[in-house]
Amino acid sequence: QVQLVESGGGLVQPGGSLRLSCAASGFTFSDYAMSWYRQAPGKERELVAGMPSSGGSINYADSVKGRFAISRDNAKNTVYLQMNRLKPEDTAVYYCNARALVYVGPVKYDNDYWGQGTQVSVSS
Repeated sequence: QVQLVESGGGLVQPGGSLRLSCAASGFTFSDYAMSWYRQAPGKERELVAGMPSSGGSINYADSVKGRFAISRDNAKNTVYLQMNRLKPEDTAVYYCNARALVYVGPVKYDNDYWGQGTQVSVSS
């Protein structure tokens, strides 16, 4: 059974920091690209940061470059999002995503998994 369980959200003052964690199970974590998305009230879900399964470049939304950092620990099947210098506009539900193209014989599966989300609120 595939599971992505986010944790680490909460209420923080502007300028503060939080570290989100996403613990994965039920699939081969190291084979999957991992990303963090967020969705603010009344807005569409947007990509915050993403990293490939191995090698390649890490992508960040322009709005978080220089403040957020994504990392992964394949030994712990966990991806992190370190968020520094938080702003009120960072307030959203943050979702963990795992994605990979998996071949079972000749059949290709586009596996796309989501966590349940964790609330991040930035307010004084």
